[in-house]
Amino acid sequence: MKINVPWRRRIVLTLLALLVGWGLFQGFRPQPVEVDLGTAQRAPLRVTIEQEGRTRVLDRYVVAAPVNGYARRIPLDVGHAVERGATLVELEPMRAEVLDARRRAEAQAHIAAAAASVSASEQRVNAATSNATLAQRELVRVRELRPAGFVAATAEDRAASEAERTAAELRSAQFAVATARHELEAARTTLKYAASGSSTELVTVRAPVAGRVLKIPHKSEGTVATGQPLIEIGDPRALEVEVDVLSADAVRLHPGTRVTFERWGGEGALEGVVRVIEPTGFTKVSALGVEEQRVWVIVVFTSAPTQWQRLGDGYRVEASFILWEENDVLQIPASALFRDGEGWAAFVVEEGKAVKRRVEIGQRNGLSTQLVSGIKAGEPVIVHPDDRVREGVRVAAR
Repeated sequence: MKINVPWRRRIVLTLLALLVGWGLFQGFRPQPVEVDLGTAQRAPLRVTIEQEGRTRVLDRYVVAAPVNGYARRIPLDVGHAVERGATLVELEPMRAEVLDARRRAEAQAHIAAAAASVSASEQRVNAATSNATLAQRELVRVRELRPAGFVAATAEDRAASEAERTAAELRSAQFAVATARHELEAARTTLKYAASGSSTELVTVRAPVAGRVLKIPHKSEGTVATGQPLIEIGDPRALEVEVDVLSADAVRLHPGTRVTFERWGGEGALEGVVRVIEPTGFTKVSALGVEEQRVWVIVVFTSAPTQWQRLGDGYRVEASFILWEENDVLQIPASALFRDGEGWAAFVVEEGKAVKRRVEIGQRNGLSTQLVSGIKAGEPVIVHPDDRVREGVRVAAR
């Protein structure tokens, strides 16, 4: 018996069958893997070592008590400016001890040693003055020849660097002379007041150099011993930065390495260069409890003093040592790379499918990696590829 099905019903059944078939096809069809995509692009790339550092005064002087005595209250406060020779502390005498022959000879020997130190420091100042004068003359000569093209720009930079270095040595030598003279005065004071059994004079401790008060360990009046620190002074306008870095990173640095300081509290970034890499390391326990060998690296500012004049002694800064940088580098995110045998590879997206490319890489900074060959600029790459991403797998942007 033949059953006639109305044509409308046949159409409806056909459409339902097609829908069911399409649904089954889509349900069993492999779905594309959702991935995060990056792009190979040309952009500046910089390789740095980042560490936390702190500022310190270049020439710090700790004024100590020259003799045992009773210190009067110090009228100064931290931050006060003092001139050279200004009175810092007054010491009232204690009952002086009569010097025997041995102790008198020791005191006289201290005076002779301090006088010799003054003489040596003055000779150092003379030598440093000559060097600074010669370096300044050389800088002037190079700058006069530079517009005519007789010397290169690097020669001018070297001459400027040498002039700055010799000027710093001269300042340091002048501080050394002032220090030696202060020690000579302290030695003479020791002999003068300790030899007297009934002296009632005050011992005045004066500032050996001009600067500002940085610290006052002993402000209130009271008994002090010989050599006890009373006050610290220095020039906060002459700052440098000390940074402790891993010894493995210190060997990658050298004097003259550029340094930038960001997140220091002010606007913009500050510039500096490495002055000294100390030759001796020390052990430091990290926050995770791991012992690390670290090295002190001393950095001087090259930015104008007006930019960092708000910084003071002991301020925290974030130092970035620039090991390598270029302005136009083909690069991809470092997370797109993975090991492929002895080399490196990355997945690029071609016509919606993942294609593995072996690449040759150059410099790396943790976030981006320089591409030498293997991928062209503008090609999309898969960032953080997981186990589902394989050669030829269909992918879609997350």
